[in-house]
Amino acid sequence: MAINFSDSARIPAPRSSVWEIIFDQDALRACIPGCGSLEQVGKNEFEATVVAKVGPIKARFKGGVSIENTEQPFSCILHGQGSGGVAGQASGQVNLRLDETGENETQLNYEIDAQIGGKIAQLGNRLVVGTVMKITAQFFSNMEEYVKQQRPAS
Repeated sequence: MAINFSDSARIPAPRSSVWEIIFDQDALRACIPGCGSLEQVGKNEFEATVVAKVGPIKARFKGGVSIENTEQPFSCILHGQGSGGVAGQASGQVNLRLDETGENETQLNYEIDAQIGGKIAQLGNRLVVGTVMKITAQFFSNMEEYVKQQRPAS
């Protein structure tokens, strides 16, 4: 099953701060919904374990993410793949572009192009795409919260 969509999120931080989060192991672990573990295994390469629930199926996915084509601090491409055993597998890429929209605000534009297979794909396009969109929105909500927690108290 192919999943393709694009959207944007506003993060209350300068572009340079948002860029740093994308490459920071601890920050990513805090932002990724259901992330059980995340380890940096090479330059711009991570391995992760993530628990996700799609409809009636809950699975633990193990996989990797690499960050390529970086144009600091403007854009990059994330390539990922993961397997959830009999529940299914996923692979794809996310194109990210960071636009500064104010002194302390960044618009993060993203395009997702993914392939989902296995039992999860059999649940139907509407349910799977809806879940992916919900997880994506939660990631950016978590990033916004992470940014707020990192700010010094005034």
